[in-house]
Amino acid sequence: MSTRSFDTMINPQIEELLDRVDSKFSLVTLAARRARQINSYFNQLGDGLGHMVPPQVSSVARKPLSIAFEEIAADKIERAAHADRVEAADDADAADATA
Repeated sequence: MSTRSFDTMINPQIEELLDRVDSKFSLVTLAARRARQINSYFNQLGDGLGHMVPPQVSSVARKPLSIAFEEIAADKIERAAHADRVEAADDADAADATA
């Protein structure tokens, strides 16, 4: 009897992606946000605006979410800490209120 490896629908593997982030929730939000950015980039190509960041990996995948997962696996993007952004915004609001 031979051992058989099963192909999954997602490449890279989820386990490999989870090593790059804190949790499954972080992975989903990071990939979804980046997929939206990639989709916007492809949609604005005809307009010549060029203000969106292009995909950071060369991929044969056509779906923005698949490209986003490949970028995460290649360590091309990472999640910024949300708490740092909230604290910075609170500090800026406090500075504006005192001025």
